Amino acid sequence: MKEKFEYLMQNSPLEVKRAFGLLFIGVAISVGSASILSEVAFEHKDQIYYYVIIWFGSFAITFGVLFGRFRHILKSIRGRMKNSVKWSNPVKAINGLCWAAPFAAIGAFPLLYQYLILLGIGLGNTSTYIFMKKFSGLTNHEQILVGAISLAAIPLAVLIDTSFVSNQTVAVIVSRLMIAAAYGTGGMYALAVKK
Repeated sequence: MKEKFEYLMQNSPLEVKRAFGLLFIGVAISVGSASILSEVAFEHKDQIYYYVIIWFGSFAITFGVLFGRFRHILKSIRGRMKNSVKWSNPVKAINGLCWAAPFAAIGAFPLLYQYLILLGIGLGNTSTYIFMKKFSGLTNHEQILVGAISLAAIPLAVLIDTSFVSNQTVAVIVSRLMIAAAYGTGGMYALAVKK
């Protein structure tokens, strides 16, 4: 009986929302810590492989702790993601393009990568929110928060970039911290909501 109750709790809308809240906070912690550690490595003129270790390590440690402590959230996350499987192929294609096109454009426009990352996260989360609401009947406010904050951060990132022309790293780290703030805000909202 206890196992059945735990299974039901893992798949309730509130539990799924909390699972995504933890996931988003994990992304925020990973991106925020990796951004700061990358800046330290940059200031020390460390080798390029340090950046790979920093970014991989930040995500591996954060999610290792998170999923080690809250294993049940994986089922909840997977359950919500399965909703998109039922969408029509054109809707899946549009959603995929919203996520992938800005990231793919980094290859063509590498100098704009901090804006393109914000655009990809913003468009991806916003389109997923809209399609989940329209085709799956789910309203995931934490996802639209991440999308809206990421999109709103683009003009601010441009302003900072043009104000600190002599120091491009300031613009890059601020853009990364904006991503962390967007995911952190969405995650805290999801954990704070009562229904």
